[in-house]
Amino acid sequence: MTKKTIPEATAGTAKQLRVRSIALVAAAMLLVGGGGAYAYWSTTGSGTGAAANAKSNGSLVLSAHLADGLTPGASVPVTYSAKNAGTSSLKVATISQTGSTDAPGCVFADNFTIAPSVVSDTRVMGTPRSQTAVDVTITGASTLMFLDTADDQDACKGATVTLTLKSN
Repeated sequence: MTKKTIPEATAGTAKQLRVRSIALVAAAMLLVGGGGAYAYWSTTGSGTGAAANAKSNGSLVLSAHLADGLTPGASVPVTYSAKNAGTSSLKVATISQTGSTDAPGCVFADNFTIAPSVVSDTRVMGTPRSQTAVDVTITGASTLMFLDTADDQDACKGATVTLTLKSN
């Protein structure tokens, strides 16, 4: 007995074979083509990197602290503090001060004396960017003296004495 071939069944099988063949060819191409993505050349390389340091080491905000109520012939201690808002640690070696008053007839140099400098050698740490700078008391102090002169010093009554500070 011979088997009869049904044309529809043969067409379906041929179509399945064709789809499978295309899938196999595509898979083979992906494997061959995909293998190229993993290929490389070996080589050597070189290069450099650079960054410039800060051009400035920052600055401190200096403050002098002294008591009110100074009278002729008396003196008050002067202490100092420094605030470092930068990120670099800074060292205070010497503080120099000059004085002035807010009263026109009260000349500082004629009525007051203060030591020309204070040596402290205090290291003021830098402040991380996420924090606020704090005052650091500087080791060392000075004395402001209100001279008791033979001249009339009434112009200095109630005057505010201001010390202008510099450090190096």
